[in-house]
Amino acid sequence: MTATVTRRDVHDITGRCWVMPQDYINTDSIMPRRGYDLPPHEQRMLVLQTVREGWAEQVRPGDILIAGRNFGTGSSRPAVTLLAQLGIVALVGESISEIFFRNCVSYAMPALELPGVLGMVTEGDTVSVDIGSGRFENVTTGQRAQGAAMPAALLETIAVGGAYVQLRAEGYMGQETGA
Repeated sequence: MTATVTRRDVHDITGRCWVMPQDYINTDSIMPRRGYDLPPHEQRMLVLQTVREGWAEQVRPGDILIAGRNFGTGSSRPAVTLLAQLGIVALVGESISEIFFRNCVSYAMPALELPGVLGMVTEGDTVSVDIGSGRFENVTTGQRAQGAAMPAALLETIAVGGAYVQLRAEGYMGQETGA
C-alpha cells in the first residue's frame, strides 16, 4: 500500500441489536428515492421508514442490524452507506441479497449470512459477530452459531475502509480531493 489507512476490527464486533424480521426488505426501503435531494441528515432519517417509522432516530453508533431473508434486494444503490452513517456497525441476515452483500464489502460494512439468526435474538440483546471466522454470539443469552467465514481478500477490503479507500491506498486511484 502507498498510503496509510486506518484499519477497523472485523473480528470482534459487539453491540445492541435491532431486529428487522421481514423478508425481502429492499433498497428502496433502506434508501428511498425521495431522499436523494435532501441534506444528508434528513436523508438518514428516511432509512427503513416504510418498514418501521422512527427507527432511524433510535439507532445509536455501534448498533448491529439483524435481518430476515434476502435483505437489501432490489437496486444496486449504495443503501449500506446510510446504515453506516446511522451508526450500524454490522449486518447479520438470514440471507443478504448478492448485490447488497457486495456493496457491504465495498463500503466497509461487516456482513454475515446466518440462517436461523432470527430465532436466536430479541431486539435489544447484545450480540457479537466475527465475520472473519463466521462466529455469532448472542451475548445476552449465551447462544452461539456458526456462519460462513468471509474470504481473506474481502475481510481486507472491509478492514481498510472499503474498496475506494483500498484502491487509493494501493495507488490505483487518485487521492480524494474533497471537492
